[in-house]
Amino acid sequence: MTQSMAGPDGRPMVQSMAGTTQPTGTTGSGPAGRVAGTGAAPILEVDGLTMRFGGLTAVNEVGFRAARGEITAVIGPNGAGKTTCFNCITGFYRPTAGTIRLHAATGVVELHRLSGHRIARAGVARTFQNIRLFAGMTVLENLLVAQHNTLMAATGWGIGAVLGLSRYPRAERAAIERATHWLNETRLLARADDPAGALPYGDQRRLEIARAMCTEPALLCLDEPAAGLNPRESEELSALIRRIRDTGTSVLLIEHDMGVVMGISDRVVVLDHGVLIADDLPARVRQDRAVIAAYLGEDEEAVS
Repeated sequence: MTQSMAGPDGRPMVQSMAGTTQPTGTTGSGPAGRVAGTGAAPILEVDGLTMRFGGLTAVNEVGFRAARGEITAVIGPNGAGKTTCFNCITGFYRPTAGTIRLHAATGVVELHRLSGHRIARAGVARTFQNIRLFAGMTVLENLLVAQHNTLMAATGWGIGAVLGLSRYPRAERAAIERATHWLNETRLLARADDPAGALPYGDQRRLEIARAMCTEPALLCLDEPAAGLNPRESEELSALIRRIRDTGTSVLLIEHDMGVVMGISDRVVVLDHGVLIADDLPARVRQDRAVIAAYLGEDEEAVS
């Protein structure tokens, strides 16, 4: 249940059952569709995103922009709706309402209308809070599996191989080269022939990112990649994510480690009880009183 009310600046606000307030229309959009504060064109546009599970509204009319070639972090306390939002973007959930648009090289793709595998083909890759590797396969095989569609297409989905017309050997060499590149980037090349399940926890985290990058995504969605890492591993992870951004891949990041978030993010989106409470540059979000209240558990009246 929501009701409209006026904010201190006269802008309309939306109040949820949880008592939090959200500026309506605050989606980080600047002039001519650019992302406010950066001037960059968006890679992802989320508008009015709502996800209900029966009578529970997990995400309520959330809207934001993620800029192309930048790192956008989505943060908030536990239960804020961050992973639900990710699951809607990547096709694990079909949103109850709202639109999700990817600005791909081939045009605008309406992700909210697609199934998960089609979203992946459109150029969105993700990792998970809980590691989901093929533990019995080698490190290299995990990266080749990520390129399954490309390899199968090279055989004409098996028909070309039967007729002896397969382009598979060339495609396989290209796939191995791509996998080798990301094994180098993640410092895992020496473990290429080891079972993925035998890797230390931090290495498995990096392997998941390498596997996602082998799909050559336009947008990489990382769900708490620093969870369980020690400070040194977190620094290495931050450097890796910056390198990924510098290759031209846009990054959407959920993370609880504020050192990582503030150190690498170009923009920060904050959710609380399923609604948007901030969308700004990291330095400004750090000082935002509503964000501080959400994390420290203070009520709104105490910070207003």
